[in-house]
Amino acid sequence: MDHLTPRQIVAELDKYVIGQREAKRAVAIALRNRWRRQKLPPELRDEVAPKNIIMIGPTGVGKTEIARRLARLADAPFLKVEASKYTEVGYVGRDVESMIRDLTDLAVNMIKGERARGVEDRAAELAEERLLDLLLPAARPVPPGFEAATGPPAQETREKFRKMLRDGVLEDRVVELELKDRAFPVMEFFPGAGMGQMDVNLQEMLGNLLPGRVKRRKVKVGEARRLLAQEEAGKLIDMDEVVAEAVRRVENAGIIFLDEIDKIAGRERTLGPDVSREGVQRDLLPIVEGSTVPTKYGMVRTDHILFIAAGAFHAAKPSDLIPELQGRFPLRVELQPLTRQDFVRILTEPEHALTKQYTALLQTEGVTLDFTKDALEEIAAIATGVNEATENIGARRLYTIMERLLDEVSFEAPHMPGVRVEINAAYVRERLQELVRNEDLSRYIL
Repeated sequence: MDHLTPRQIVAELDKYVIGQREAKRAVAIALRNRWRRQKLPPELRDEVAPKNIIMIGPTGVGKTEIARRLARLADAPFLKVEASKYTEVGYVGRDVESMIRDLTDLAVNMIKGERARGVEDRAAELAEERLLDLLLPAARPVPPGFEAATGPPAQETREKFRKMLRDGVLEDRVVELELKDRAFPVMEFFPGAGMGQMDVNLQEMLGNLLPGRVKRRKVKVGEARRLLAQEEAGKLIDMDEVVAEAVRRVENAGIIFLDEIDKIAGRERTLGPDVSREGVQRDLLPIVEGSTVPTKYGMVRTDHILFIAAGAFHAAKPSDLIPELQGRFPLRVELQPLTRQDFVRILTEPEHALTKQYTALLQTEGVTLDFTKDALEEIAAIATGVNEATENIGARRLYTIMERLLDEVSFEAPHMPGVRVEINAAYVRERLQELVRNEDLSRYIL
């Protein structure tokens, strides 16, 4: 992060998300502030709290994508959750603390993957030695004077097999592996009052109680090499270091994207307890403002986790959140609905734009797609029109339209090797105009 300025962060986000300049600036500043905080003296560093953000805007305009790309850019643990799936502690459903446990699990897997990549060369060497042991079982000792009759020395034979192994000659040979198997039945708990923490150490406890079994498998050499390399990499990784680094990264760089926060924003009084709206808000409050959550990897502090909330806020508004929670999201940015010109840019400009994806997919069959400029304009116009006439689902409408547009080509592609298909405005109108004219039909199909 030391070389990424806010301007560079926005430039990177521009490669994947069209428009929404204000939202990109807000998250870029939030990310840079994390780096600035690490440079502060320890006594001041703990006092600097993250400036959490609420993104307000309709679906399909880039809220989730901005947060996801930001986390990837920072190499930070990232978790997307829907606020509407949580209930107040003490009731059936997931409690809000589970999001911190999930984020920590993700971080452990992330660090474990990084460490595995660091030892993959050594793990491959060890896996090769184990493979050779399987291919060349230990020979019985040869009495003195009988060496010539028994053929070349064992070491020479081993090196010949090593060369064959590296040349891929033995890939289809079958070997029998002994792999550790600690599988046990999966049990699911629906925690009630006072039981929210029951599942934290249950799996680890059962894993320690049940004896480790050795499972025998017959696999080809290519698959055996992969399985053995995984097992050897696991032995080379210090899991205590992995867990410590994962907890540190969650606490200092973790990002939680709270989607659908508008669904829990209502504060109207009901006859019974409001366990899935105001109750969830009150449970969220201590986590967002900073608390300590028990996980199977130890205690995790949430003081410096960045929370990015998002919602369409059609039926509610941010001021409908309880005042204490509003205060924990000091930054609010509004994302703009996508225009016709935005759709044209979305189809072509991002690194993995839809037109590039479909062109690459069909190229695998030997079919070449050629999108003309007027075709892109026509697709954008249809997407805009359908969004206005039915439900505005933003850029997601383009996925549906592109699938309908290329339905015939995708189906027939295996029988069209070497064919070049030009997608122009006339082609788009021919395939989609009838659906667009019939509003009732487009409501179900587009």
